[in-house]
Amino acid sequence: MNKSYEVEYCNLELRFNRRHIQNLIRDLIREGYSLYWSEDESFFILSVRTGRKLVKLRFQQTRTGNYKMTGDYIIKDAKLAEWLEKLIGDTRGHAVVKRFKDQQMTVENILFGEVIRLVEVSGFKQRVIFQKEPAPTAEEMEEMFLSREGEERLMLLRMEVDDELERLYTAMQMDNIEKANACRQVLKQLSGHLLMLEG
Repeated sequence: MNKSYEVEYCNLELRFNRRHIQNLIRDLIREGYSLYWSEDESFFILSVRTGRKLVKLRFQQTRTGNYKMTGDYIIKDAKLAEWLEKLIGDTRGHAVVKRFKDQQMTVENILFGEVIRLVEVSGFKQRVIFQKEPAPTAEEMEEMFLSREGEERLMLLRMEVDDELERLYTAMQMDNIEKANACRQVLKQLSGHLLMLEG
């Protein structure tokens, strides 16, 4: 990506759990970014410094205790833009991505991490460079959304099992029989849920 690009991310929607956000923070620190974060009951806000600019990434807590990153962002840092685009793909997120260069703009519509339409805009002229055919119907969109929800629930459930196994291991190391039994009970419930989702 050319460093002179300005990229605008509109209607962004990515879904995460707590561990994913911790991994994002770790990855950004490894990339050399200076950052800090704040949190309340509804939002986790991650502020990333890019030169003189501060980009605030907003993660809204959902009813399930997970997070979704929503909103519109203007990114002028090429490396951060590439990172965010990889994130959209990895989480199979949705976004409208506008790239500005000179007097031209390209607009990408991304659905479930995949570009479904690419348009070049120059002045008043618009040219469709790519459009995925055929466009999904409302019924297909609902089906895609439901299958995505199922995948997410399964992934989060597996992570919960991993976390509970870690707690069980710690309890056993400390000879805490009461805690170990409580962990076994939780694991029994989780494995039942897993069987239902996988079956």
